[in-house]
Amino acid sequence: MNAGSTQYDVLVIGSGAAGLTAALSLATRLKVLVLAKGKLTSGSTAWAQGGIAAVLDAGDTFDDHIRDTMVAGAGLNDRETVEFVIERAPAAIDRLCELGVPFNRESDHLHLTREGGHSHRRIVHVDDATGWAVQAALLKAAEENANITLLPHHSCVDLITGRHEEKYSGSGRVWGAYALDETTGKVEAYKARATVLAAGGAGRVYQFSTAPRGATGDGIAMAWRAGARVSNMEMMQFHPTCLYNLEVKNFLITEAVRGEGGRLFHPETGHRFMADYDPERMELAPRDVVARAIDDQIKRYGLDYVHLDISHEPPEFVKEHFPTIHEKLLGLGIDMTKGPIPVVPAQHYTCGGVVIDLDGRTDLPGLYAAGEVTESGLHGANRLASNSLLECFVFGDAAAKDILARWDSFDAPPRIREWDESRVTDSDEEVVIKQNWTEIRRMMWNYVGIVRTTKRLERAKHRIDLLASEIDDYYGHFRVTTDLIELRNLHQCADLIVQSALRRHESRGLHYILDYPETDEVPNDTVLVP
Repeated sequence: MNAGSTQYDVLVIGSGAAGLTAALSLATRLKVLVLAKGKLTSGSTAWAQGGIAAVLDAGDTFDDHIRDTMVAGAGLNDRETVEFVIERAPAAIDRLCELGVPFNRESDHLHLTREGGHSHRRIVHVDDATGWAVQAALLKAAEENANITLLPHHSCVDLITGRHEEKYSGSGRVWGAYALDETTGKVEAYKARATVLAAGGAGRVYQFSTAPRGATGDGIAMAWRAGARVSNMEMMQFHPTCLYNLEVKNFLITEAVRGEGGRLFHPETGHRFMADYDPERMELAPRDVVARAIDDQIKRYGLDYVHLDISHEPPEFVKEHFPTIHEKLLGLGIDMTKGPIPVVPAQHYTCGGVVIDLDGRTDLPGLYAAGEVTESGLHGANRLASNSLLECFVFGDAAAKDILARWDSFDAPPRIREWDESRVTDSDEEVVIKQNWTEIRRMMWNYVGIVRTTKRLERAKHRIDLLASEIDDYYGHFRVTTDLIELRNLHQCADLIVQSALRRHESRGLHYILDYPETDEVPNDTVLVP
């Protein structure tokens, strides 16, 4: 759909679960523009295999779900936020059912599966492709809503603030964003009274990641440059089980495979090694524990991968629960009903991000945020499986409700300066972008990965500082492209991650550093202020 006018009531940046949830709630009264980098379905939501955590079973309780979330988050979670999200989960599931999401059912009840870190079966799912079904339902509803304009293939460059007003105010008030039309190469100012940032995480800052190609931390970097605080950026979650295959990269083997009985083995000796790391919970331990165990096996024994095996379960059971994965693996010559799957850890989720309150408000007036771009206090030092989509629905709706409640207090945008390209030219050195992109991602994987040391972090910081002037110089001299925008944001997020990791002198959850193996008695957030 074409955007037509460039001023709307509300601008939503991102077309995943958080962005579309906010847009649908806002569209009951307001005109909403949704900008998406690439296709409308290219974000992380569509990639989510597992499901959505919600207390729906009589034997389960909110207190149980809260406790599981706090245990997984190593106590760094904000309890008020955890309660806020978990208590709103059943209502979120009801709304998705109303939108037509075809959740798996058992007779007249939703089928619930179990994943690592959960004490009960509470994962609502659509086979092993929940995210895709949710994305499709939300997108269909948005496309049918006359108050929502969907604009794909637009890469946001920066948030518009007081410094972009024709009469420079210097205020931190956000009035929308400058965005590059990927089809024309032109940058335009998209103005709005309120802006919802739902641009996803920063997974692609790492060489190996399950995140989609566009997860380059754009929202986090833009909010930081505009003056918003970020928190707990050192808490990068690594999924324990990404398919090891030299031809197919970044294919995730869902947590639910372990939840339904999958076991981890040394590929040569056949030893079930989780007994050595967490004998009580074994493969159902939280992700950080399992990822470190696999990383230790790979490094200690010089392995390329370990084995995940669910072939002891009946073939019909495996095919019924994991049809997408089963079909994908068969195409690669792996039959998971008969033998093991080779797996390695990969970056999976950004637990830190832009600081928000329970209404989705950031530090900057007019700017709200929801989903993986944020640090709401829900995940703490490690995200509990299937709490991420839930966070998107709850905070997307919370942000929309606050905007609607405060709407009369939002001023109309002032006159904003047009994007100025008078002093730049087309790039003649695209290789610089590719080289720096590759260098950042490899360096982050080697120096700021699953297990860290102060020396490695300092080396990473030194390299990031050296690249800063090179990237800034390139950005200042050439017209922006999506690749350049992403490189600039990747570099910014890498710097925030390393700064945060250097400040945390303890091992907690996802941040495991050999120089400080103990956990502090009192948990504290790592908050960075621009």
